[in-house]
Amino acid sequence: MTETPKTAAETAQSGPLGLDPHLLSILACPDTHHSPLTVDEEASELLCTTCDRAFPVRDGIPVLLLDEARHRDGGAGGGLSTP
Repeated sequence: MTETPKTAAETAQSGPLGLDPHLLSILACPDTHHSPLTVDEEASELLCTTCDRAFPVRDGIPVLLLDEARHRDGGAGGGLSTP
């Protein structure tokens, strides 16, 4: 018996932002502290409460690159510094 591939609609229903709930439970911030991430469904981002970075989720794929993350306002990071 073969399994039929999941459609995009079925995948999106698996968890917030279309991510597998088990994957969400093990994802962590890629910075040195490795804090667990929380979900902001409205902004389509995964949030680190330790460094206040927001990582985008694009087409159901979390982009956990520090260069792609943004600092949220009013948090520990206070924004990206510019030279």
